[in-house]
Amino acid sequence: MPKPTPAIDYKEELQFLTVNDVTPVEVKRLVNKVNEFEIPHELHMKVDRELRSLDRQVGQVGYNAAYDQAERYIDWIVNLPWEKRTEDNLDVDKAREILETTHYGLDYVKERIMEFIAVLRLQKAAKDDAEHQAQIKETHKVGSQAFPVIFLVGLPGIGKTSIAYTVAKALNREFIRIPCGGMGSALQLRGESRITPEAEPGQLIKGLRRVGTRNPVILLDEIDRTAESARAQIMGVLLELLDPEQNIEFSDYFIDYPFNLSEVMFMASANNTGGISNAVLDRMELIKMPGYSDDEKIVIARDYLLPRQLRITGMPIDSITFDEEVWPTITRPLGYDAGIRTMDRIINSVVRKAALRMAEGRGDKFTITMDNIKEFMPQ
Repeated sequence: MPKPTPAIDYKEELQFLTVNDVTPVEVKRLVNKVNEFEIPHELHMKVDRELRSLDRQVGQVGYNAAYDQAERYIDWIVNLPWEKRTEDNLDVDKAREILETTHYGLDYVKERIMEFIAVLRLQKAAKDDAEHQAQIKETHKVGSQAFPVIFLVGLPGIGKTSIAYTVAKALNREFIRIPCGGMGSALQLRGESRITPEAEPGQLIKGLRRVGTRNPVILLDEIDRTAESARAQIMGVLLELLDPEQNIEFSDYFIDYPFNLSEVMFMASANNTGGISNAVLDRMELIKMPGYSDDEKIVIARDYLLPRQLRITGMPIDSITFDEEVWPTITRPLGYDAGIRTMDRIINSVVRKAALRMAEGRGDKFTITMDNIKEFMPQ
């Protein structure tokens, strides 16, 4: 029976440069930097070959450019969260409390998040079950997943982005927002090849480096508003991101090595589904977010927006009160508006003007009535 091949100590392989007296100090510094971080074995081997090639170019024309490129590349790969992740909040009651205290209504969205947390709890409990793990792998192979991507569709200003941020907070995950509105090239998501001067990674890799974890919540915002000229290519990249059969080996052109996105919770938002390919739509669970009624807006303004603005400005929570008949004026100043941004701006104006009066010593508490509302409303 043949003897097994001994395992290769690839870090030891890379150490050859550190004992070479003719190797420049700056190249040795790159070697030491790579050795300090845990990166995938094959990627380590790839960097090893590039540093050997760089060492052979010392003194030749183009060495400085090659060194700058290698230094930039290594800085990116050692700072990516290959194995770093945050611990999920699997307390359903705590997550529900966070969702309820930050958003009014949206019961269906909240229920889907609770279901996702329940699935995570069961998966964690079964992580040592070999049969369960085998089923998870098989599920990924056929391109399906235990929990579909949540796709929020609705008019501007109704809280699609804020609910995605709250989902991340409820799960105790980092949050990355990738704005797709006006995106004119798929390379903004995919990154550029290093053979291109001034190449850099795509928005996804940049976001992962920024948050330092491989399991964040990523919101693909306004995917219906990509530039028409690049829409087909961008939809192709979105399909890879949202398909669990493909995103386990997402390849950014700059990094040029697969990154596993299977632990990312993707969400997407749009004003409508026009311009989104059927293949991308098929990977998501569409949730329509209707506009708020006047009664709902009054509750949101009174119980959410006003207390938040008071906390932001540092004013006591009871320093501003509104008469009940004033609220319809706040919620519908210029006719019907499906979202809450206009209402939020009005409340912000009321709080600012009250803060100025407080700073000038003209009172500590203010009651907004139909008689004085115009004094506090924005012009």
